[in-house]
Amino acid sequence: MLLLFVILYLVATVLVGWWASKFVKNTSDFVVAGRQMPLIVVATGLFATWFGSETVMGASAEFLDKGILGIIEEPFGAALCLLLVGMFVARPLYKKNLLTFSDYFLERFSQRAELVSAIMVVPSYFSWIAAQLVALALILKTLIMGALHYDMSLAVGIFICAIIVMFYTYIGGMWAVSVTDFFQTIMIIGGLAIILWSVLGDAGGYQHVIDQQPEGFFNVLPETTRHGWIEYIAAWITVGFGSIPQQDVFQRVMSAKSERAAVWGTYTAAFMYLTIACIPLMIALCGKVLYPELLAGDKQNLLPEMVLQHSSVFLQIMFFGALLSAILSTASGAVLAPATVIGENIIRPYFNNLTDKDILRFMRMSVIAVTLISATMASISTNIYELVGQSSALSLVCLFVPLMCGLYWKKASDLGALLSMTLGLFIWLYALIGGSDETTGVPPIFYGLGASVIGMLFGTYVAPRNIEDIKSDN
Repeated sequence: MLLLFVILYLVATVLVGWWASKFVKNTSDFVVAGRQMPLIVVATGLFATWFGSETVMGASAEFLDKGILGIIEEPFGAALCLLLVGMFVARPLYKKNLLTFSDYFLERFSQRAELVSAIMVVPSYFSWIAAQLVALALILKTLIMGALHYDMSLAVGIFICAIIVMFYTYIGGMWAVSVTDFFQTIMIIGGLAIILWSVLGDAGGYQHVIDQQPEGFFNVLPETTRHGWIEYIAAWITVGFGSIPQQDVFQRVMSAKSERAAVWGTYTAAFMYLTIACIPLMIALCGKVLYPELLAGDKQNLLPEMVLQHSSVFLQIMFFGALLSAILSTASGAVLAPATVIGENIIRPYFNNLTDKDILRFMRMSVIAVTLISATMASISTNIYELVGQSSALSLVCLFVPLMCGLYWKKASDLGALLSMTLGLFIWLYALIGGSDETTGVPPIFYGLGASVIGMLFGTYVAPRNIEDIKSDN
């Protein structure tokens, strides 16, 4: 029964994508849904951007191990990111009618900056998509084992799920992503709320569950040590700052039908993320009280196992419907983002004879390539939380500084942007490979972010922006 529901749900998702494909006539339709989305659809799309495997499964596992301090990066950092996008990024970028972040780098800096930023954006999504594919495969593997008693390999599950995500993203683009996100968000909220109401009663109520946790579990501030505060700040900024210059967020903001819808949709999504993301965390605590034997296995799979083994068929359908909705919506948007950057900022500028339909074709082919690369990564690494962290760290050290300086520092120059991106990347990789966490106690992102700031300042000082360009901004 449950497996049949999951199959029907996946088929329905593909059919919605097929229906949405009739609205895709050009690259603008494919990338930003023709800028026709109302506020509520923008909000649900932004909410669904990250409310996926890392929130329901990855963050829940971290929460059980480390308490509040283990989930600063996700979901609190993600909610902070959406709030900051609404405050500082959505309004100025919406006015420019762009398709990608790299289009902004072209307009503000140069074609070289556009290309470099595009090269930075694309790989930042591979680990993010891989995390969603791992989660989908884990769910499929669990359901097939329960229904058919067949132990399907995780690699096969990843391949099946990759094909499903790739297909409906390929045909429908942002139209498919936006429409499915709206309905999937309804499923997420309804399903998780019903599950929480059920398990909270079984576990003895909210206060009883809270009282069962060890001392310090709900501390919101770290130990007063240098290392504790460094790790704490790193957790806030990895996603909180690092995800601001990410293409999937940008596309959803730019799909709004008005500037007001873009800004307030972002604020609404931040509130939704901060509140709704707490539901799976509370469910995990109830599972810890009710079924402590499940903690011996992979904690990432605690919630699915708990619901599958100890709930009615109705609750199983509601939970897995919500979980599949969360992961599918995140995965589809994450696949679409780098694919559009490849077509718009890597292919289009260097092939002047291509028509808009040709670019649309390249974008769709890029959807296939991005999905296959991400599926390969998913087969190599299966830790959801770590995969997500890798994605945000890359965009933080490469793209955050030039984006914000471009928006709010009129003197920021082309050379400054180029040095900011390249120095940030190489110093971060050097610190990451050299294991700076162990040798100095400082996470690699601080070295990368510091190098990015220095690159921007030095490049702007050596080759300042033309005074006429600065005047034209006024």
